[in-house]
Amino acid sequence: MDRLGSFSNDPSDKPPCRGCSSYLMEPYIKCAECGPPPFFLCLQCFTRGFEYKKHQSDHTYEIMTSDFPVLDPSWTAQEEMALLEAVMDCGFGNWQDVANQMCTKTKEECEKHYMKHFINNPLFASTLLNLKQAEEAKTTDTAIPFHSTDDPPRPTFDSLLSRDMAGYMPARADFIEEFDNYAEWDLRDIDFVEDDSDILHALKMAVVDIYHSRLKERQRRKKIIRDHGLINLRKFQLEFELRREIKRLQEYRTAGITNFCSARTYDHLKKTREEERLKRTMLSEVLQYIQDSSACQQWLRRQADIDSGLSPSIPMASNSGRRSAPPLNLTGLPGTEKLNEKEKELCQMVRLVPGAYLEYKSALLNECNKQGGLRLAQARALIKIDVNKTRKIYDFLIREGYITKA
Repeated sequence: MDRLGSFSNDPSDKPPCRGCSSYLMEPYIKCAECGPPPFFLCLQCFTRGFEYKKHQSDHTYEIMTSDFPVLDPSWTAQEEMALLEAVMDCGFGNWQDVANQMCTKTKEECEKHYMKHFINNPLFASTLLNLKQAEEAKTTDTAIPFHSTDDPPRPTFDSLLSRDMAGYMPARADFIEEFDNYAEWDLRDIDFVEDDSDILHALKMAVVDIYHSRLKERQRRKKIIRDHGLINLRKFQLEFELRREIKRLQEYRTAGITNFCSARTYDHLKKTREEERLKRTMLSEVLQYIQDSSACQQWLRRQADIDSGLSPSIPMASNSGRRSAPPLNLTGLPGTEKLNEKEKELCQMVRLVPGAYLEYKSALLNECNKQGGLRLAQARALIKIDVNKTRKIYDFLIREGYITKA
């Protein structure tokens, strides 16, 4: 009689034939009288009447096969398992790839059957609901909530929006760089072995306890961010707009303006004053080029563009022939509050955001402590950025006593 055999398509997942030791291919035979362990034979050995120890050729037997319907008359159990494995390999929704892997069903048949029996099947509804509730309970302490009508922003790495969100990834309820990001480094070389002394074992356990306390602090900070919605940009953008409008109205009231008609006149006069101030500023700029006729000509053409309402088309050339980039403005950048004045000055001159500097600093400190010293070549191998920036960071950390030369 037919029995439900192994669903797997991989013959190596089935036990070998006791007669010829080959991998079993469905259908195959199982002795109903021998076992445990079960006694399996391929069809060739079964037809030869193979006998072994207590197994006799006249024993009753079962035919093991999955060539029968389970959920749908047109789908065999083997095809059901092949569909599940194909979806797992190719990903949900990639129905053409799933059909190509199965070979026996079309793209439309695979999609229709999977949606009907494994997604919309009432038998699985309670199970899926329990899984969803368990997943929500697991992430409730860490995820930053967004309303159901919101589409959580998914900024690309190193974008302005990603920086404003402190590297938060709503879809993963995680940050690109966590608080105390290198806490796991202290555990990477710990290995508990049987011949550890009591003192050594206690020391290792203490390191693990310290690590757990650092993880708790990380979770505490995440909870504060979640409870107060500190990176929900839509909320803060609305708040920013309201604050800016209130400040503008307060400026009108201070100037004695009580209606919007007077406010428009005030804004026009204010813009005119700003343009006049800009002209005076540009006039003072030309004084530094007074000895350079070419620079003066450039300034005059630039001034003419501004007077005619056009944007300046010719940048002013510096005396050195190359104008250096201005210092980086650290206002509002995440991590600025963690820097001292000297570190802020370094980040401004090197044009390095505080978050990246702190990460590089932590990596160099850990490597220095591990090696007992650090060479410039090691620093450059560890930090994959411009070599000149790496040298300035390395020299600064040496000068301030954070690291030592090897």
